[in-house]
Amino acid sequence: MTSQPAPDAPDDAGASASAEPEWWDNPALPWRHKPERADILCMSAMSIVAIYSLVMLPLRPVILGLAPHLLGSLGYRTGLVLVGALAAVGDRWWPLVLVLGSLMAIKFDWVYWWAGRLWGRNIMNVWAANKSPRTQRRWEKIWDGARRFETLAIFVTFLPVPLPAGVIYAALGAAGTKLWKFLTVGFLSALVTTAGYMALGYWIGEPAVQAVDTYGRYLWYVSIAILVGMLAVFWYRQKKADAAVSTQER
Repeated sequence: MTSQPAPDAPDDAGASASAEPEWWDNPALPWRHKPERADILCMSAMSIVAIYSLVMLPLRPVILGLAPHLLGSLGYRTGLVLVGALAAVGDRWWPLVLVLGSLMAIKFDWVYWWAGRLWGRNIMNVWAANKSPRTQRRWEKIWDGARRFETLAIFVTFLPVPLPAGVIYAALGAAGTKLWKFLTVGFLSALVTTAGYMALGYWIGEPAVQAVDTYGRYLWYVSIAILVGMLAVFWYRQKKADAAVSTQER
């Protein structure tokens, strides 16, 4: 009796491999398609902004004590206030710092506008994924409000109020706000608020200068304390994440 050949066994490995999602098909990423050149460039720009912010965090106290004009020209408020105070005692560089500080205050805003332009509301969903429900609801309202009051929304991000500027800028990009308008309103807003911070320093005057001179003796200790704090927060979050993974595996 001739034996019939056994039917081919299903290729489970091949089936599972074909069912596996692509690396870019991940809810933790803002795109819902295979990323193109613009997607990669924008994500890279956002990473550069994040690295810059981390590097500047411990450096700002040092720059404030050693070169306040540089810190003010980079758009940081403490540097602007101190330059205003120096102007009250005869410093003449404040006009240049006013212009440079206003320009540098908007140096990365276009990145978040671009992210909203490319990915729409998905970018906010990614940012809000690990936030509390209360924060998520607040960001939803801010997103919708920014689209309704675009000029006012840009201006308030330069005020010393706790608003997620990146969410606002991304909302405007998603809403179709023209880049030229976005940057023009941003610069004028920065110019007004920068002048305000410098005027505050001018009003305080010499006491602010003396305070920073005293602070300069301890600036390295402040920077080291900030670095230690950053490392402690990173270690705590990593430990918390490892504990969550261990709990899920049980």
